[in-house]
Amino acid sequence: METVNAVTALGALAHEHRLGLYRLLVQRGPDGLPAGALADALGVPPSSLTFHLQQLLHARLVTQRRVGRQIFYAADFAAMNGLVGFLTENCCGTGALCAPACQPAAALAKGDTNEAPARQRRR
Repeated sequence: METVNAVTALGALAHEHRLGLYRLLVQRGPDGLPAGALADALGVPPSSLTFHLQQLLHARLVTQRRVGRQIFYAADFAAMNGLVGFLTENCCGTGALCAPACQPAAALAKGDTNEAPARQRRR
């Protein structure tokens, strides 16, 4: 991840409502939630929610898709992993990544993982 993209992503997350919104979407997984459910869950008026979602979309931290008349939002896990990787890039002092990549629980339940267990990667 480029520094400018990391700054944009961190800036988008640097607000109480956007951080809560993003964490909710991460918990929900790749299916995401419709905008109305997000507004209800966070107790945020729809106009404010739209503003916050636009900030997260601009930072490419979330995706959106239309299903009928509803718009569903979901966390972009590749972007999240890129940001975490950027932040932990030098955590072991060698330039090797030492933080595990996140995968939605649904992918883990299916066994769709190409990551080695954290124990094995650290050796």
